Amino acid sequence: MSSVNPILTITGSDSTGGSGVQADIKAISALGGYAVSAITSITVQNTLGIQRFYDIPAEIVSGQIEAIINDMQPQVVKIGMIRSVDVISVVTDALLKYKPTQVVYDPIVFSSRGDGLMSEDVLSQVRHRLIPLCSLVIVRKHDAEYILRREINNDSDMHAAEEAFKSLGCNAVLITDEARTHGFGNSLSSTVAVFLSRGETVAQAIADARSYISQQTGRFSDISGRGSELYNEFTDAVEEHCTTNSDVAFYADCLNVSSRYLAQVTRRIAGKTPKNIIDEHLMNRIEVKLMTTDKTVQEIAYEFGFSSQAHFSKFFKKMKGVAPSSFRKSPLRLPQGGEFQQDEESFK
Repeated sequence: MSSVNPILTITGSDSTGGSGVQADIKAISALGGYAVSAITSITVQNTLGIQRFYDIPAEIVSGQIEAIINDMQPQVVKIGMIRSVDVISVVTDALLKYKPTQVVYDPIVFSSRGDGLMSEDVLSQVRHRLIPLCSLVIVRKHDAEYILRREINNDSDMHAAEEAFKSLGCNAVLITDEARTHGFGNSLSSTVAVFLSRGETVAQAIADARSYISQQTGRFSDISGRGSELYNEFTDAVEEHCTTNSDVAFYADCLNVSSRYLAQVTRRIAGKTPKNIIDEHLMNRIEVKLMTTDKTVQEIAYEFGFSSQAHFSKFFKKMKGVAPSSFRKSPLRLPQGGEFQQDEESFK
């Protein structure tokens, strides 16, 4: 084991590595610190956001903390995401029992995507039990407003908010107004914890942490996935196959992703489900066929893979609000050349 003083991080797991325990370990290790951890929650998460949580039972969180503190005696504790009242209780009990020298708290009220992560019951316990035990609270402005139930619009409001946090019992507070970059507050608080472990004052640790992070070009920048690229690949595939396959799973398999992830991407970029997009492409092809050929509705239905004319008509009416035969009788027509034109009668 390293000879440096270990830093205990108590927080959730972020499988993207952009925040949570993964980011804490990276930030602490990059500065030569030794990170130990207790995980409070596991997220089902990617660069498009959080889909699900599994909150670790309080007795397991307590066991993790006890095991580490009894054996390795960390004097600096960094706390991040806590989502249950029971876990707040075991964390505050441990802090009261073992009395670490420094406690840095980064309250995660909202995710970087705006998802709410704390109930009002948890927030109440944060205000009255956890914050009073902290040496330093590092909190984003939006989260601070929610914790304090007050707006922060100017320097005067900021000063009042800082005093409000101190009145809750913490020794110092830093309210950050940086853009909501995924993991920024996480990395800042972890870095501050490292400098505190070296014996620096809170003010000096904050200054050194800010200086260090500003020098790490791109290191703490927002992460991104393959969403835009995948969306383009999906629409290309739909354009190629929509007349023969309308199954979302088919396209997910073609792109080597899960149907769930594909749906996340299309909702994020287009505000539509994959099925919506497939059906819209298919409708465009059907409309052209109805307007440019003399094929019967039944012939077109079978050409596009529908099991019956009735099934085809039901799909068409759902998409367009009219039956295919009525749509075909509309004044707007496509000649064989492919460009829209209107019958002269429609202008009279």
